[in-house]
Amino acid sequence: MLKRVMDAVQGKAPLSSKRSGKWPKVRKEFLEKNPTCAVCGSLEKVEAHHIHSFVEHPEDELHESGNNLIALCESNPVFSCHRIFGHLNNFQQVNPDVVEDAKLWSKKLKDAKEEMLSRKNKKE
Repeated sequence: MLKRVMDAVQGKAPLSSKRSGKWPKVRKEFLEKNPTCAVCGSLEKVEAHHIHSFVEHPEDELHESGNNLIALCESNPVFSCHRIFGHLNNFQQVNPDVVEDAKLWSKKLKDAKEEMLSRKNKKE
């Protein structure tokens, strides 16, 4: 109940939205299979984000295969992959391109990290 209230306060889901009683199990199993953020690779505060909003598409909430879920983190209060990529920096919106955006930015972050390491190694 506290999580539902906190989600509502943050604008993630209205209190009136009803979750299936099966959601906690589906979420847990999904996060066990997908423990890292699809964008930055973080292992901290990873959430199961619905690609199609469960508020607008309740029939898609429990896709156990994970085809409506993507792992996004909330590990950094300033830069939350869940908020930025999943909700376009507004929890009242849903990013229809979240999967493609996650792949694109994951690659950009990986390439930038490799470039920084390459520059560091050249200096040494």
